[in-house]
Amino acid sequence: MLHYNNPRDLSRRVRVEPIRRNRFLRFLFAMAAGLLLCFGAALLLRAVFFAGPYLPPSPLPQEKIIDMHCHVAGLGGGGSGCFVNPRLRNGWKFHFYLRSFGASREELIERGDALIFDRIAEWLARSRRVGKAVILAMDGAMDAQGRLDKEATEFYVPNDFVARETARRRNLLFGASVNPYRPDAIKRLRRAAAQGACLVKWIPSIQGIDPADPKLTPFYKTMAKLGLPLLTHTGRERSFSRADDRFADPQRLRLPLQLGVTVIAAHAASTGSHEGRRDIDRLADMLPQFPNLYADISSLTQINKLGYLGEVLTRAEFRGRLVYGTDFPLINMPLVSPWFFPLRLRWEQMRRISRIANPWDRDVALKQALGAPTEVFRRAETILRLKNRPSRATHPGGEAASRLDSEKPGP
Repeated sequence: MLHYNNPRDLSRRVRVEPIRRNRFLRFLFAMAAGLLLCFGAALLLRAVFFAGPYLPPSPLPQEKIIDMHCHVAGLGGGGSGCFVNPRLRNGWKFHFYLRSFGASREELIERGDALIFDRIAEWLARSRRVGKAVILAMDGAMDAQGRLDKEATEFYVPNDFVARETARRRNLLFGASVNPYRPDAIKRLRRAAAQGACLVKWIPSIQGIDPADPKLTPFYKTMAKLGLPLLTHTGRERSFSRADDRFADPQRLRLPLQLGVTVIAAHAASTGSHEGRRDIDRLADMLPQFPNLYADISSLTQINKLGYLGEVLTRAEFRGRLVYGTDFPLINMPLVSPWFFPLRLRWEQMRRISRIANPWDRDVALKQALGAPTEVFRRAETILRLKNRPSRATHPGGEAASRLDSEKPGP
């Protein structure tokens, strides 16, 4: 207890405390008024500038959708052969990637990298809209002798691991990855096709692949003969610790297109520029020239790519060329939210979509509400090699794969 020897001290304290309290109350009132003013201004601006969806929403297909762009990663647990470069593994992003996969470092070490396949398969089994996803292997960067350069490789997911784990789960498809600078690249490509690969995936800016290199001509001819599409990153790459975006220029895809390879430009070359022009414009220039060129809409609802989905949906060059993809696990991160589209969606739409628990159903609902046409969700069926995909018994470990196929994924 405080004692005041001087009555004046007590009197002064009695006067000061109400003054401080009144100042604090005035501060709170000002803050509340400011927030209400900002909220009111936001409502007014929204009322004035609300534009609605980019295109009138179309019904979703009756059949379940295929997600043709789904990543996995691993730390090598369970003998997977996966690894992540320490630059990425020790960075702040990696923790968020693992959380969006629904796993932790400890779980992957204890239970093995196949746990991520279990989680994805379980989410898809619960999805009302998406029935299958193409799980993408990821080859590494090569040194001058064509050997895997672990120091230059951001992350590595072997083909055999992805082929085996997708064969064990009916709702997962095998997307291969072969760096064409390997001395045995064509042999690896043929092996992947025999294992049931439905496409080949590249991120040239982190794999050190120049798609315009004439040395890759035999590789492209083999791809075309095997009917394997190429899903390749286009536009600026910022998900990893380093990247050489020269190789992400969509104009560098002319060679495989001329050789008859079906090419899907991932992310529709959103972000990035070359020779003074946006990459998305450089991609759009090529679409009328190459009927075997497509673009996927993965990542186009991320906060750092706002506006790009609307652009590809409304530009005439992209009509009939867009394919559904998610770039999982990024759809399961705060980068994507319906609340980023207040001038395109009504309040009840944003609230309803944000409450959808399944990440694939949430992604489909958001893209449909923004105007993605029905055929965008269907197009993967016509591009991927699903009818000619070998039976599961022909995959590595085929007997075990067939036996495990009917088992329910783990929790």
